[in-house]
Amino acid sequence: MIQKWLSLFCFFTLVSNAQLKSVSYVDEAQALEGLAGIPQKEVAEKRGVLILPAWMGIDSHAQESAEKLQKMGFYTFVADIYGVDQRPKNFKEASEKAGYYKKNFLAYQKRIQLAYNQLVQLGVPSKNIVVMGYCFGGTGALEAARMNLPVRGVVSFHGGLGHDATRPTENINTRVLVLHGADDPYVSQEEIKTFQEEMRIAKADWEMIYYANAVHSFTDKGAGTDNKRGAAYNEKAAIRSWNRMVQFLREVFE
Repeated sequence: MIQKWLSLFCFFTLVSNAQLKSVSYVDEAQALEGLAGIPQKEVAEKRGVLILPAWMGIDSHAQESAEKLQKMGFYTFVADIYGVDQRPKNFKEASEKAGYYKKNFLAYQKRIQLAYNQLVQLGVPSKNIVVMGYCFGGTGALEAARMNLPVRGVVSFHGGLGHDATRPTENINTRVLVLHGADDPYVSQEEIKTFQEEMRIAKADWEMIYYANAVHSFTDKGAGTDNKRGAAYNEKAAIRSWNRMVQFLREVFE
């Protein structure tokens, strides 16, 4: 056991020069372009993290997370959910596009599956992948669990928790970690209650952590620091939630 934990410690403290490369792929006629990260130092067993961005699509926050994970020895892939010619230009467009995929969840799940396939094509065993996402991408991480994508676990950072109540609840076979701002005004107590009941019905191995004084987007440095806006960066919550995710990665890959 000690040797195993020492091996994991070494794995999570690898240092390399992070560099992401563009990868083109398609969903039928729609061109997509994600970002792949490959560790500079060879690792004994390939492990991957699929990153689902927030509602503006591939942004600096998702890229920074990918680079940090790459330095830790992970293969990473930042998903393109919208498409190369469909990136939102402002919050209004982002709201409309994200809303479409939340409503048309099968289309969202398909884009997640296609991005997951890109990690597998990098040589990462399908069983050695975790899905994480921010905001809209956090909702996507939960969709990955609901579709039972064969991954070690999913992590949702300040993501939406709800889904269409008419959808049947299936068993969830992967671990679920939800990292949530205690004062997030965009996720109602009813939505939280319904989500937790869904996890129980699905017999999921789930965990939900609340962060004090944190609202929506608490991990995003570009969100400002004014909680009154409903979405704001909270350094303490950002650090604590990232550290919990790293611990989660250790747990699922042990």
